[in-house]
Amino acid sequence: VQLQASGGGLVQAGGSLRLSCAASGRAVSSYHMGWFRQAPGKEREFLAAACNSGNTYYTESEMARFTISRDNRKNTMHLQIDNLKPEDTAVYYCAASSGRCYVTTPSRFPQWGQGTQVTVSS
Repeated sequence: VQLQASGGGLVQAGGSLRLSCAASGRAVSSYHMGWFRQAPGKEREFLAAACNSGNTYYTESEMARFTISRDNRKNTMHLQIDNLKPEDTAVYYCAASSGRCYVTTPSRFPQWGQGTQVTVSS
């Protein structure tokens, strides 16, 4: 499956963004789908994921501001980010896995999109 993230941009602190991940090549219904981000000089960080069952899970620190959703009919996934903060500035990636769900390490997600830049100004 090929993934392409989009929806990033420059926003002011306190604003919201809805990131999208479009999949092609294969239906995503059987995959677990996740969102990660990577800020300059930092490791790639898990944010949220949606299992192929529809269950979702989040990194504990961002549960209140992030909402993940998936639409298997459209082969897409979204990440809604509210109350954006300057520290949210990063490249955001979507990823897919056909293995176990409820994993958070990047290496457990073999398929990756190219990422979309989110920049939050104060």
